[in-house]
Amino acid sequence: MAASALAFRALRPPHGRHAAAPSPRPRPRACSATAAAPRARCRAVAADERPADPAFPEGQNRGISGAVERPEADVVVIGSGLGGLCCAGLLARYGQDVLVLESHDRPGGAAHSFDIKGFSFDSGPSLFSGFQSRGPQANPLAQVLDALGQSVPCASYDSWMVYVPEGQFLSRIGPTEFLKDLEMFVGVDAVQEWKKLLDAVIPMSAAAMALPPLSIRGDLGILSTAAGRYAPSLLKSFIQMGPQGALGATKLLRPFKEIVDSLGLKNPFVRNWIDLLCFLLAGVKSDGALSAEMVYMFAEWYKPGCLLEYPLGGTGAIIDALVSGIEKFGGRLALRSHVEKILIENGRAVGVKLQSGQVVRAKKAVVSNASMWDTLDLLPPNVVPKSYEDRVKATPQCESFMHLHLGFDAKNAREDLGIHHIVVDDWSKGVDGEQNVVLISVPSVLSKDLAPPGKHILHAYTPGTEPFSLWEGLDRKSAEYRRLKEERSEVMWKAVELALGPKFSRERCDVKLVGTPLTHKRFLRRNRGTYGPAIKAGEATFPGQATPIPQLFCCGDSTFPGIGVPAVAASGAIVANTLVPVSQHSELLDAVGI
Repeated sequence: MAASALAFRALRPPHGRHAAAPSPRPRPRACSATAAAPRARCRAVAADERPADPAFPEGQNRGISGAVERPEADVVVIGSGLGGLCCAGLLARYGQDVLVLESHDRPGGAAHSFDIKGFSFDSGPSLFSGFQSRGPQANPLAQVLDALGQSVPCASYDSWMVYVPEGQFLSRIGPTEFLKDLEMFVGVDAVQEWKKLLDAVIPMSAAAMALPPLSIRGDLGILSTAAGRYAPSLLKSFIQMGPQGALGATKLLRPFKEIVDSLGLKNPFVRNWIDLLCFLLAGVKSDGALSAEMVYMFAEWYKPGCLLEYPLGGTGAIIDALVSGIEKFGGRLALRSHVEKILIENGRAVGVKLQSGQVVRAKKAVVSNASMWDTLDLLPPNVVPKSYEDRVKATPQCESFMHLHLGFDAKNAREDLGIHHIVVDDWSKGVDGEQNVVLISVPSVLSKDLAPPGKHILHAYTPGTEPFSLWEGLDRKSAEYRRLKEERSEVMWKAVELALGPKFSRERCDVKLVGTPLTHKRFLRRNRGTYGPAIKAGEATFPGQATPIPQLFCCGDSTFPGIGVPAVAASGAIVANTLVPVSQHSELLDAVGI
């Protein structure tokens, strides 16, 4: 069942007025006893080991590479985002000769970390869960790491601060705590509606979780690795749901709003909160979020004992673990190796040409971890079917981001500071409204090694709501650009001041970095700095990993299952599975216990 393929958390980056004092900050708990400590940073095999250009923050060098050693592989992967690294890791695990080509001087894509003045910043996602999960219902990223023999040590917590028009409160996950928050800040009717929602969606979660994403492949072999292997558990889940749940499960491929509407939920806060969660997790509101994704999330976040996780050492620790897994099985990663063109011969993808002029050959396949629009730009125009080109160009885009990275003295923030904060200015503007929602992450609260002693790092951003059109064509060195940066970053500064408290001062920050949609476009090489495709459930579906060009595949947030960390991990796994025989795929599923 296609809906079951979405059994994962498609978490966006956290992508976070006072009626009561904030509750005490959750205590971090180590959630991995077996993982090695994170390395200082990725030790990938670089094509050129020159130091980073001082004109850019460490990790942001755009230098052209030297020669790639052994410019040939079974599979060449373009880009080292999470999807590309997961794909490469599993291919290496399968025994394929795989080479990842990364344009910048460190891997990770939107999930890379960078260091300035002793502060180690996350560039993107920082809201995670399920790293320690195992088995068929585990997070796809956890399944990939498990297959590679890697794990990531984490700190655990169960709440984040919320600043909404109704007030300020510590939002807690789990089956009962959020109900207490609702009763205090909204009212009894909101509690009743929330219970009604959970009672309806949790029984559906069995179907949404029955088919592990790691079992999926993009050919008829899926009948063996997924349908045949998990048909009994899927059938059992439908029987356990009963008629009501089974009827609801038929809506898993429809917009989540249809389930919400069918329950007659009317409370404005409950409806707004659902829209906010959908937007943060899927990039669209409930009228476009896939029900399977949201049903799975609700079942996970509001079950007893649920915890959120943050990787000790930052998101760079995740990238380090994936690269270590690739290297462990003989895969390679070439940094500062910018792909200029995908080579097509006799209608097939046979390799790539680098910006340096070097040609790298692929014996079996080329996999692009770039967005669909950027992948299209890498292809010779005469080889692309018009229908494919038209579909890519017609796919709507999410907007871009404003970013604010700060390094500051911990004594200048409130003592009970938590890791995540969500600020909503006005529900009537919509959670996807321009400059209406700001998300803030202070990961050094849980991972103190990310900042010098007595200091904190902070990442604030507007989550995919900043119009690229405001910035298009601006000279990044111009006074107009600097003025617009100051103007458009003000909403983040105000949100930070609200979250950190009255002791915080902009002027006393050790590090202040403002990123714009042009930053996104430039450093992440994203078409128009976009967050990804704005594909709405019920109107369209994310494309699969295959393309009309033989031996060319895509992974990442432009493909099924879509946007989010677990989703892109699953997309990379699907490509890797597709490129090997069913027997090897089945052996891997047996090895990781799914």
